[in-house]
Amino acid sequence: MLKVKFISHDKEIEVEKGENLLKVIRKADIFIDAPCNGNGSCGKCKVKIIDGKVDSKKTRHISDDEWSEGYVLACCSKVIEDLVVEVPKVSSAAMHDMKIEDFNGEKEKKIFNDAKMQIVNKGMEFKSYVRKDYIEIDEPTIDDNISDFERIKRHFRNKLGYSQVFCRLSLLRRIPKLLRDSNFKVTITHIPRGTGKTTIINIEKEKTTDKLYGVAVDIGTTSVAACLLDLYSGNVLAKASSGNAQIQYGADVINRIMYSTKGNGLEQLNDAIIHRTLNPLLRKMYNQTGIDKNEVAAFVVAGNTTMSHLFLGVYSNYLRMEPYIPVFSKAPFIKASELEIEVNPETFIYLAPCVASYVGGDITAGVLASGMWDMDENILFIDLGTNGEIVFGNKEFLMSCACSAGPAFEGGEISCGMRAASGAIEKVKIDRKTYEPKLKIIGDEKPIGICGSGIIDIICEMMISNVVDRRGKINRNLNTSRIRFNEHDIGEYVIAFKEECGLEKDVTITEVDIDNFIRAKGAIYSGISTLISSLGMDFTMIDKIYIAGGIGNNLDIENSVRIGMIPDIEREKISYIGNSSLMGCYLTLMSEDARHKLEETSNQITYVELSVDPTYMDEFVSACFLPHTDIEKFPSVKGLLGI
Repeated sequence: MLKVKFISHDKEIEVEKGENLLKVIRKADIFIDAPCNGNGSCGKCKVKIIDGKVDSKKTRHISDDEWSEGYVLACCSKVIEDLVVEVPKVSSAAMHDMKIEDFNGEKEKKIFNDAKMQIVNKGMEFKSYVRKDYIEIDEPTIDDNISDFERIKRHFRNKLGYSQVFCRLSLLRRIPKLLRDSNFKVTITHIPRGTGKTTIINIEKEKTTDKLYGVAVDIGTTSVAACLLDLYSGNVLAKASSGNAQIQYGADVINRIMYSTKGNGLEQLNDAIIHRTLNPLLRKMYNQTGIDKNEVAAFVVAGNTTMSHLFLGVYSNYLRMEPYIPVFSKAPFIKASELEIEVNPETFIYLAPCVASYVGGDITAGVLASGMWDMDENILFIDLGTNGEIVFGNKEFLMSCACSAGPAFEGGEISCGMRAASGAIEKVKIDRKTYEPKLKIIGDEKPIGICGSGIIDIICEMMISNVVDRRGKINRNLNTSRIRFNEHDIGEYVIAFKEECGLEKDVTITEVDIDNFIRAKGAIYSGISTLISSLGMDFTMIDKIYIAGGIGNNLDIENSVRIGMIPDIEREKISYIGNSSLMGCYLTLMSEDARHKLEETSNQITYVELSVDPTYMDEFVSACFLPHTDIEKFPSVKGLLGI
């Protein structure tokens, strides 16, 4: 056995000779970013060998200087002797310091309030499906000697109108002592289930009818956001977000599905989302508010179809194989204790229903929040995430598709890419004469990477400044120290020099990064084009575009059009609405009628499989250009580029 010591995390483990270093790091329970899941293509799992040797190969992701300093890719290295290793902590820090996109911004509030008013105006009740009642039960006597639970049921029948009352074994065990400790005066939390039926989920000996809490959660492929709500007032009491700990097993759903089929991979992925992501977020919110976990009586979750399966620990391999069939579209109500989620163990977990393998509950929740289900106008809804889901329609029809954009919009597959956290560059301007950048950084800290909105800005600015051509290739004839080429003749633009900002390395964007992002934006544009043309319609028939997702509230709409990601239509028709999935979960949590509307909407959405559409690949290839091979599709950009 060999010993591997991680000085960056003060850990040491024993391993077999020849073990892969990436697997060793995971075995040590150390977070390391590995978007490609160890196939050597992303270059993110870079570590420094302080002492000892590994069997490794130098890749294009390791510069000559880094190689000489002992840097290797963990996924391309085998342990052959005792090691001392340094794993960079920057990616781990970004996991837990993400900028949450919720419904607190002015634009998001308007969208949210409009959606709420649509529910109210349709005669729907804005009231949670969870109820809380304080009851004073007749104490037992020799003459009135029915059982404790029958006594509770009698009160519910006579005083509250419920003919059938259900309760789980764990609560049944608590009833005898709790009733007598409280002199048969208790507060009961319950969930009505149809006419005259209800299920008890909690019993408290104090009068706590003024306290009723719920949690809304959006599980993204890259990030997870949660809100703790007062179910009476609708106020958001706390919010928290972080990266999805599953990211270390692959940045996209395909890599994670494949990992889940190996050994105990499914259990590891389920543990990563529940125990290493969701429960820490819940504890953080409890600490902020002083609320006890047992007081949380309602829980709504939305995620894409793969995330929904992995959240429940359900085998998901058939999602990626034709004909792409999920195990479930609408999951049953599940007790929190079954998933070991840190809320009241009797709380039911409601999972937003999915539409297809690649259009999940996050999209149905987003459609609910957008209000497009009740609009006369033609709405184009785009979720800018790893899957790039798109919905087009109105109250008469809803069509959807998913295009594999990859993780680029959230910083994945970009050499200096990161999630929207402190230190992330989120806005960029380039001086047209000096080629010097002006940066806006989250948290006003020193730049450590660039997030999705910043990547859009930098590529657009480089195109307009003639730093790159329309293929995304860097101009070799400009007189600036910010442009350089490595030993593989791959060009890069330096966004921030390490000497100027006190960094360990320069923050750059390379031609490979630009190519990855062009493919991502090309997938979105071609998906939109294919979906709308399949209906015999064109872009002139789009009345509004709503952009959702974790790309960041500083998304520049103009730049998004200029690079060819979004159709070149009137800008006033386009708006960013934030985390619509979380908004939809909020509405579902606060209104049983909204939950019914969510399920109805999911059944109305028709899914189009792009991979079998004969025009999609041609559309995609044409869109992999700045902004497009057909510049006539982007008249505003044509003039800007002087064409």
